[in-house]
Amino acid sequence: MTLEPFATHEVFNQTPPFVDVNLAALDKPLLGALEAFGDAGAAPSAIAQAAGLGAAENFELARLANENPPKLKVFNARGERQDFVEFHPAYHALMRQSIAAGLASSTFEGSAALLASGKGKPRGKEHVARSALHYLMSGIEAGHLCPVTMTHAGVAALAVAPTLLKTLMPRVGSRIYDASFKPFWEKRGVTLGMGMTEKQGGSDVRANTTRAEHVAADEYEITGHKWFLSAPMCDAFLILAQAAGGLTCFLMPRFRPDGTLNALRLQRLKDKAGNRSNASSEAEFAKAFAWRIGEEGRGVPTIIEMVRLTRLDCITSSAGLMRMGLALAMHHARHRIAFQRKLVDQPAMRATLADLALSVEAATAVALRLALAFDRAGEDPTESVYARLITPAIKFAVCKAAPGFLYEAMECLGGNGYVEESPLPRLYREAPVNAIWEGSGNIMALDVLRAARRDGEGAERLLAELARETQDLPEAETLVQRVKTGLARRNAEGSARCVTQALAMLAAAAALTKCAPPSIAEAFARTRFHGGHSLFGVADLESECGQLLERALPAG
Repeated sequence: MTLEPFATHEVFNQTPPFVDVNLAALDKPLLGALEAFGDAGAAPSAIAQAAGLGAAENFELARLANENPPKLKVFNARGERQDFVEFHPAYHALMRQSIAAGLASSTFEGSAALLASGKGKPRGKEHVARSALHYLMSGIEAGHLCPVTMTHAGVAALAVAPTLLKTLMPRVGSRIYDASFKPFWEKRGVTLGMGMTEKQGGSDVRANTTRAEHVAADEYEITGHKWFLSAPMCDAFLILAQAAGGLTCFLMPRFRPDGTLNALRLQRLKDKAGNRSNASSEAEFAKAFAWRIGEEGRGVPTIIEMVRLTRLDCITSSAGLMRMGLALAMHHARHRIAFQRKLVDQPAMRATLADLALSVEAATAVALRLALAFDRAGEDPTESVYARLITPAIKFAVCKAAPGFLYEAMECLGGNGYVEESPLPRLYREAPVNAIWEGSGNIMALDVLRAARRDGEGAERLLAELARETQDLPEAETLVQRVKTGLARRNAEGSARCVTQALAMLAAAAALTKCAPPSIAEAFARTRFHGGHSLFGVADLESECGQLLERALPAG
């Protein structure tokens, strides 16, 4: 439409909105990773799925869902306890879209017949394709993906409770989002959440004090609290509580089997720095009904199956946020003129954008390479080791890099990137949660050490494979030796972050050798392996600059 000009000046040299674009077709690093690590046809499929994802309407839904955060309605108009969270319609629209796309269920849908027979456990497949879609959706709006992620991952934990899983899986796999507030067995589609963290314990879940009292068979009553219970409108939650046999995993529905509201009391919603579209609550349980999942005392091993998958989503979400930040910066630089030249033609800006693009290349490549390991872990011992060691390493490196990355992308737009009309402030605020959720940086580094110590032979086999894949890259041999030395050190906890970062860089470079041009893998090794990269735009990427920028956002 034509807008009436201001009386005092003409508006010009402003960047048009980055909307109505195919986010996959414009992402050469993603397409290369899909071709290298996905099934045949994965890249064309992603382009087809992304056809409507970058529509202006979706960016508007993202804005509305974050500008109108959820509200807690503890009581109804009659004064009856309801513990209901009200969301803006934009949130529900995003949830419908993501669940219909299969983000809550696609990797397990192939197990439907096996589960129906009651003779098998769910086997997640096609994680690469799902991770690519999760990455793309994260760039649009990441907050609503919290319950989507937990629903998808919850299926893995429920494998030890086949009867419950047989009831829930058809509803999880229906690809229907049903926001109605009623017992899950009356619904066609359900979502799952989790509650582990307590006030006194944080990541130390063995310090949990919430109690579980046995009632009959696998039925228990839970009394206690959770300091963080994300997405409290989910239909059921995987909960950790102390039973007679030790810390145990339970499934707590919002409604009791008789149809009455369960005693899950929402105390308040967290006022978070970001992740505004998603509700995170504090909750108390007053003899709340729950089913035991797995054996008493096996709570951590049971729920860790869920945590591994949620960590993969933390990684792909951070990579997706970074990708969107880069796309917005590139789009702006292609349109904005300063000092008689477009920003994209200014040498300093080109150097900054190329450095950002190199980080996105690596994050995208290693995220989808990790998703491939999840696909193959059940049949290939080396891939199983890869998934165990590289998941915490990449969560550490990629998720912790995202906030600083998005700040730099914001600065590329100057003041226009700092105001709320731009998506960048929201992306920037969203980024830290992925580094904190499901284990902060120190926890990830310690997990790498623990995994290597539990399976020393597997760790050696993995490092040998990474060394082989990176043997032609500068300083790769030195980096491999640094990781080996760090893992072998008797008192390694103090240097755990250093070892974890080195392992992550090695895995990222190895992934790039499989899916990116050789010059990009070489540039990554040259600029990242020595550990001195701290500010974007200072790396020497002059010879790769044009290639990186063209791959980041093809000119059209």
